[in-house]
Amino acid sequence: MAPTAYRDRSSTYQLGSILDFPEPLSALKSGPSLVRAGATTQVDWRETPEAHIFKADLPGMKKEDMKVLVVDGTLEISGERKKEEVQKGDTWHSDERFQGDFMRRFRLPENANMHEVKAHVADGVLTVTVPKVQKPDQKVIQIELA
Repeated sequence: MAPTAYRDRSSTYQLGSILDFPEPLSALKSGPSLVRAGATTQVDWRETPEAHIFKADLPGMKKEDMKVLVVDGTLEISGERKKEEVQKGDTWHSDERFQGDFMRRFRLPENANMHEVKAHVADGVLTVTVPKVQKPDQKVIQIELA
């Protein structure tokens, strides 16, 4: 028999969270982290020669409910999925979509230009572009004989 869980609208219980065992010492590693329990926002991080590109699936959210911060070399994507109003006489048969606050943090590498970060949202996908610091061209200096 497959494990199942019942969750009513006032509960935050989720079976998946009790089956996810964190890796020991995972909080000490750099890289992405889930900050709040129950956060289900999935984020892709892709590196190109010019930038680090983050894409977060945030269907149905308004841009006013999303926040992007860069603090001390860390990119933070956060927001709130608001609860749907319960109407008198409604009967919920399933309530699986995440509601509430979420936050994801990513430690940016040294080559990230944290002063030129851009963010936009389209079709329920938040895209954050962190350009890379451009390295100056190297020049070989000829040594002359005196």
